[in-house]
Formats: sequence, structure tokens, C-alpha cells
Amino acid sequence: MRTATVSTLETISSNPVLTLRTGFELELLAPRGSSRADLARELARRAGGRVRPVLHLDTEPSLVPGIGHFLHLTPGFAVDDAAGAPLATLVDDITITADLDARAPAMPGWYRLLSDEPRLIRLVARLADPALAMADTVAPIAAAFGSVVEAIGDAVRVDDPAGATVVIGLPVRGERERPCEIVTPPLTHDHEATLDALLSPARELGFTVPAEAAVHLHVDAAPFRTVPAFANAVRLFAHWRDALREVLGTNPRCVRLAPLPDALVALVEQPWRSWDELRAAARTTGLTKFFDVNLVKVIADRPDRHTVEVRILPGSLDAADVVRRAALVEALLLRCLDPAPLPRPTGAATAVDELRALAQGAA
Repeated sequence: MRTATVSTLETISSNPVLTLRTGFELELLAPRGSSRADLARELARRAGGRVRPVLHLDTEPSLVPGIGHFLHLTPGFAVDDAAGAPLATLVDDITITADLDARAPAMPGWYRLLSDEPRLIRLVARLADPALAMADTVAPIAAAFGSVVEAIGDAVRVDDPAGATVVIGLPVRGERERPCEIVTPPLTHDHEATLDALLSPARELGFTVPAEAAVHLHVDAAPFRTVPAFANAVRLFAHWRDALREVLGTNPRCVRLAPLPDALVALVEQPWRSWDELRAAARTTGLTKFFDVNLVKVIADRPDRHTVEVRILPGSLDAADVVRRAALVEALLLRCLDPAPLPRPTGAATAVDELRALAQGAA
């Protein structure tokens, strides 16, 4: 399998240059005793820029009966260059767990804010100051509700006047300061050099690729908001799934991946008079972001990101390696923009070679 993967990448992307506007998410792990804040400071130092604390929104499983998950905000760090332009944002990724010591105590100043209501957590994110200590950062939320911050051991809680909980703050334990997902702004040129400027300092500081790591690509969703292009994107990640994962070297330990819903795969083969009709129908198929490709933003009415997110690239600290794989994905996505329906592989034994031919034909 490895021979096929390497030869296919080299054949398709021997001298890769990305042409699409692409954002990257690169999952790394800080060495023990360090954190993503250390990399943020080093990136800012090298760029002559600055670090801005931010709060990163994500979900986590809930152990409370009747609540499927909690929404939480955790410390992140936005890095700007000397001119104030964004270089990257460094945040937690809760899928990274295998290399962490779950028994490790919280590092001073690291906390998470939890809520079970999306509107409340967005309000918390808007009012909280991530540069402050935990109790101070939720004080504006308490003030907005005419309430107070209640200390409960090493945690804090804000309730509304009727006693309903708005937000809970808890120290971050279990080395959660070590996971470091580097989120770039959309890049339009010099992709490899830009990524290397982020990954080279990480390597020098001892950052590693965690067991569950992936690289995610975000490309502009606008060209895929047509019936032919969207249908082809679904066909690519559904019918060519095994070949794609082999060629790209998808990490088998990566979580939050899955084949696209069967209902969606069947849906795109039906005749559609308009994109709006297909988009409305696609929203009923159980599509979420946690598939090999995240198409939620393509069909959403008001997406927070207008991107197609490809989630099956393996983790890496090598910019050239990331760009080689991204170039293969780009070539295949460009083929999806051809109105001609994307064919199915003729057989499992030939799928990798056929995928190579598809990518080369689009390049």
C-alpha cells in the first residue's frame, strides 16, 4: 500500500503548486511541559508580530444524562505579523488524547467554559475576555444577566436570576494545553513556504505529530454550489473512498471520519431542476461535519465558513508533504467542477491507477 501511495503522489504532484485559495488545519502536539502558547510566541517573535489570546469554540461529549454534548470555549492564540495581518491561530483539538496524561493536573491559567446552549456560548464568547483569569473572564456574562460569579471549589459558575446555569468554568486538566491545531487563513500563493514558516519553528521547539493527527484542507465552496459540481464532489468521496484513503495515506487512528451518508449518495443521482432544490434535500440526509469531507458549509443558508473541508489527509510536520497531498486533492476537486458526471472505479484492484488518471486529466 505504501508503494502505491508514494508513487501516485509523486506522479501526480512531482512539483506541486496549489492554485486554489486554500486554508489549512495542522494538528500537532507540544512537548511535555510546553504548550501551544509557546509556539504562538515563537511565531510572533520571528514575524515581528504579536499574540492575541482568543477563545476557541468546540463540542465535547457529555456525561450528564439527557445532554448529548457540551459546547465549550478553550484558550487559543491568534498570531499576527508585523503589519497586523493574521499568520495563524493555534487552538485545542479534543480528538487528540492518546499521547496525553489524563491524570495531569491543570496548568495555572488554563481553563474551559462550558454551556449546553449554542446561543449562550456564542454570547459568552462575545463578552468574555480571554486574556483574563477564569473568574474575571466570565464576570461580564454575570453582569449581563444581573447575576454574580459563584466559586465552587476550583470551578466557577454563572446562573441567571432564576437559577438556570448560563456558563461553567473549569480548570483544564489532562495536558489539554499541549494539543495544537494550527489554523491558517486562506492562502492564495506560496503555500509551501507559508506552511514551512509555521512548521519549522514547531519542529525546532520539539512539537510532534500526535497519534490521531490529520491535516484538513478548506477550499472555496462557491464553485460547488451547483448541481453538477456538488454531485461530483459526493461521488468522489463516496465511490472513490478506499482509493483516496490509500493514496493520501489517511491516518487509521484519526477520529471523526466516516463515509458520506447513503441517503446523500443516492440523492445526487436523482434529476434536479435547481441547486436550491438539491441543497434543501441534502440537508435532510443526516450530513454533519464529521465525515471524510465536510459539505455542511456548502448547503448551509448562513455558513460561518464558505468552504469545502477535506478531512482525510494524514498529520505531518513537513510542508512539502502537506502540499503534495493537497495538490492531489486540488486536482480531483477541479475535476469535480467539470459538468460531466464523475465515473465510478471499475474495480478495487485498479481504483488507485484510475484515480491517478482522473487527477492527471484535471491537472
